[in-house]
Amino acid sequence: MNNIKSVFTIKDLENISGIKAHTIRIWEKRYNLLIPERTDTNIRYYSSDNLQKLLNVVLLNNNNFKISKIALMSNDTIKLKARELAFNKAVNDEALNSLKMSMFQFDKVLFNNTYNVLLHKKTFREVFKEVFMPFLNHIGLLWQTDTLLPSHEHFISNLITQKIQINIEKLEYAATKSDITYVLFLPENEVHDLGLMYLNYELALRGFSTIYLGQSLPIDNLSYFIKTNQKFVL
Repeated sequence: MNNIKSVFTIKDLENISGIKAHTIRIWEKRYNLLIPERTDTNIRYYSSDNLQKLLNVVLLNNNNFKISKIALMSNDTIKLKARELAFNKAVNDEALNSLKMSMFQFDKVLFNNTYNVLLHKKTFREVFKEVFMPFLNHIGLLWQTDTLLPSHEHFISNLITQKIQINIEKLEYAATKSDITYVLFLPENEVHDLGLMYLNYELALRGFSTIYLGQSLPIDNLSYFIKTNQKFVL
């Protein structure tokens, strides 16, 4: 598990939480909300426990808990109240924060609970467009700032992929509305197929038949679909 990031700079905390480094330092000094550690050369750094606590604090603060009140809570109470909010009020901003927590803690239970609560209030299309897409965009920003490790991205992407596949499977038993079949693939060296997979869901939702060939497909593999008389759309 050496590829799991466990040490964070204050800039990492800012990128992940959306709270300015200056504000984080004020919360530290005034309320002792976070306790950074220092390297042998006196450089401040934060543990994964610090990150988890900050995300929990932000979630509570965004839901009308004053920082001064949060500071009086024990770490266990902060975690408990944040989890209650994440489970019971998981809409958009709260859900995004909850997904961040699940990603950095490798917490599949938190991810699934957040997702299930969202499904009580939104369709899967709404969950994907209003929550998953902004979250995936945020992951892209974290990549650019070197805040994220491959293990985090793989963990959360695989969970989202599972949800898309489950919803596609539910639709594939319905009768198709057209004799056209869409062939979905990514060319060679293109490996990020989550968007393509969601397109497969949208086509299935509209009653179209699809053949999903996935990522990094050599173009010469498509000769069957090009030569046949059947109606394929590539």
